[in-house]
Amino acid sequence: MRFLLFFIIGFCINFSSNAQSDDEKMLQAIYNEALSNSKCYNWLDYLSNTIGSRLSGSSAADKAVGYTKKELDELGLDRVFLQEVMVPHWVRGEKEKAYFENKGKITEVPICALGSSVATPKNGLKAAIVEVQGIDEMIALGTEKIKGKIVFFNRPMTPIHIRTFEAYRGCIDQRSSGAREASKLGALGVIVRSMNLRLDDFPHTGNTNYGDLPNDMHIPAAAISTNGANLLSQALRDNPNLQFFFKQSCEMLPDVLSHNVVGEIKGTENPNEYIVVGGHLDSWDLGDGSHDDGAGVVQSMEILSILKRLGYKPKRTIRVVLFMNEENGNRGGLKYAELAEKNKENHIFAMESDAGGFSPRGFSLEADSSNFNKIKDWKRLFEPYLIHVFVEGHAGVDINPLQSKHIVKAGLQPDSQRYFDYHHAANDTFDAVNKRELELGAATMTSLLYLMDKYGIE
Repeated sequence: MRFLLFFIIGFCINFSSNAQSDDEKMLQAIYNEALSNSKCYNWLDYLSNTIGSRLSGSSAADKAVGYTKKELDELGLDRVFLQEVMVPHWVRGEKEKAYFENKGKITEVPICALGSSVATPKNGLKAAIVEVQGIDEMIALGTEKIKGKIVFFNRPMTPIHIRTFEAYRGCIDQRSSGAREASKLGALGVIVRSMNLRLDDFPHTGNTNYGDLPNDMHIPAAAISTNGANLLSQALRDNPNLQFFFKQSCEMLPDVLSHNVVGEIKGTENPNEYIVVGGHLDSWDLGDGSHDDGAGVVQSMEILSILKRLGYKPKRTIRVVLFMNEENGNRGGLKYAELAEKNKENHIFAMESDAGGFSPRGFSLEADSSNFNKIKDWKRLFEPYLIHVFVEGHAGVDINPLQSKHIVKAGLQPDSQRYFDYHHAANDTFDAVNKRELELGAATMTSLLYLMDKYGIE
């Protein structure tokens, strides 16, 4: 009896060891393939340097849809198709101008209109300006001190957070809601410090929204560079009564038809269980959107390319989804989730890359404790590739609306220390992306997807 017990234990240990060995070999093959034969850097080159910025509703966004669909078709997937989605069509217009006037001296500062903002009057807007550190401080000042003025939101990203997205979340309300709340107090416009940890002359755009305010209460909103914000703040300390001028000619046009791009490999055992990976195809218009989110788009495409080149036959249906309109509406993510529910598709896993093309560090996971611990147990498989972060947290905007009875979500977490140097700014260009780091991210995503396909969810 004792011999039989030892035999059973030994067999189980040996079986487990062999299974682990198979996974280690597969991950090694994935990383080798990604670092040797990847297509993603060339795809990004074309998206960034031939097509360029891909703001929702633009002709460049349409070109990006056509290009990525063509490239997915050439991979020999089981199906490639488009999903129609109506998207906002906001245009920036001519380059913005801004200066402050202090004791007869004019100082120009770099600004850019925030996405979805209205224009200033044709000849610009000039008024006294009041600096605040956030919406609560502005509200405390009240209508008497805000009405008829421009509000300057100057709360910086907090530098103490090693996870820089925490710093970003700590001040993003100024950009997203500042104009709406300032309008309620009678402000004429708002200027918002760029969401950036670096001191530079690049203003960073991003979306603002007016909620349910009537159109006649929409006031112009612009971002100012971090260097410009510091100059303005210092000048206000010297002269609280200085005048600020800015001019922008942006406009919101009627919604237009666009598309999500979807490609899939059909599952061999459980084809009605769906695994989705994606990034957003649209970008802001100042740079070419290489980090945000061209990197996530081509990494997601590369996953299917790697699996095809390795001859891997997934158990479950694997989809890449290139979402349209994450930046100023999330219409693509909402549409995909709506159609998934309508078609009664059972999504068990969704993964997103929307944090830049820097060196991967791990994943943020939305999962119950059982599935979180299961994925965390795979950490040792990733450690040879310097992947060590498996934390609970937000997975991504585009996959956020997607719901199933049981679903696990993951967001790729690259090193974020330099991400906000480029995020939503004119220097988010192809030359800022490192080829090897981009490919390491694609390999890391492919590895987690492979393990999820092989073992499923709890």
